[in-house]
Amino acid sequence: MQTYNLYKLLKEELKNGSSDLVTRNSGQVMRERIERDILNEKDGSVIALDFSKIGIIDYSCADEIVAKLISRLLSNEYGNKYVILAGLNENQKENIEVALERKDLAVIAEMKDGKKILIGNLNNYLQETLNLISKKKKLTASELSAALKLPANTSGTRLLNLHKKRLVKRIDEIRDGGRVWVYEKI
Repeated sequence: MQTYNLYKLLKEELKNGSSDLVTRNSGQVMRERIERDILNEKDGSVIALDFSKIGIIDYSCADEIVAKLISRLLSNEYGNKYVILAGLNENQKENIEVALERKDLAVIAEMKDGKKILIGNLNNYLQETLNLISKKKKLTASELSAALKLPANTSGTRLLNLHKKRLVKRIDEIRDGGRVWVYEKI
């Protein structure tokens, strides 16, 4: 996992002495810097945006940095990469969550206390599937079918949708002499 210290990037890019992420313009400058860095990461990389030394993040900055970044990630502008948020406090989470919900997006986050949560919008059946993957660490469509008593095509679709939302990684493995997609938590 590659961690981007947003406080360090804030100091390098904005040079204003603040630890707060406020205004849409500031958010755009920060997102553009993060995007340049993400493009240099290898496919399959997990990038953690570390908010632990950031003070506040307002809605407009959360929208500009997190929501736009996740939206572009889902449209494959950065390749096959994954983004999580780290070191969030409750106030930061609230503003980021509103920005994500307004665009029907979701991201995995780790709060300052270490608790991992999903913020944003995700329908109940995908949430159920994501919870199972989080618990088991990795899962195939046939394993999901057996665990939740689902038809194979339903299991495969759920897993593929979670991967398209960049909430789980998808890896190709050889099992029992054949290739199979395995979905694992990030």
